Amino acid sequence: MARPEKTAAVAEIVESFNDSAGAVLTEYRGLTVKQLQDLRRSLGENAHYAVVKNTLAKIAATEVGIEGFDDLLTGPTAIAFINGDVVEAAKGLRDFAKANPALVIKGGVLDGKSLDASEIAKLADLESREVLLGKLAGGMLASLSQAVYLLNAPLAQVARLAGALETKATEDPSILAGGAGTPAAPAAEDAPVEEAPAAPDAEATDEAADQAAESTDA
Repeated sequence: MARPEKTAAVAEIVESFNDSAGAVLTEYRGLTVKQLQDLRRSLGENAHYAVVKNTLAKIAATEVGIEGFDDLLTGPTAIAFINGDVVEAAKGLRDFAKANPALVIKGGVLDGKSLDASEIAKLADLESREVLLGKLAGGMLASLSQAVYLLNAPLAQVARLAGALETKATEDPSILAGGAGTPAAPAAEDAPVEEAPAAPDAEATDEAADQAAESTDA
């Protein structure tokens, strides 16, 4: 590929990263042309599935500040650039991979955070953002302020917290029902009236998410 063509190809991948809500990195070795077409159709408007050259994808990922992709960019690579519903796109990839084991989901990036394959799988298992946040808030958070922070958390953190909740629930199933492992919420008449805080910045959200995850190990 001539240098101008490489430059244009990198620019196209960079634009796809910048315009998407997230991206999932896959290896498609063994898939037929028809299967690739079926995969693209199954994703619909939620994602654009593009075959990329590893060297060019590495350059593009570096340009947009994505870390952790270099080791994953091996073999025949295609990236699902998610433009629509992130959870639905993840579900579509997961379901297609189950029916066509030749498709390997390697990892991805969401809200600027790198995700490994297991976190992509957890993202695909989400019921809905509202249901998940309700479980997390009821099962893991000790204060209203932490709940407010989590409601503003990016989906990448939600996926990680889902994994933490799943691990904790395995040890103590009552956590999802507000049982022994869950901090008791104050009665409505006794609960202090707090002024709703402003939406947190990214750093505050990260800190609250970390605190929530740490509470599962208490």
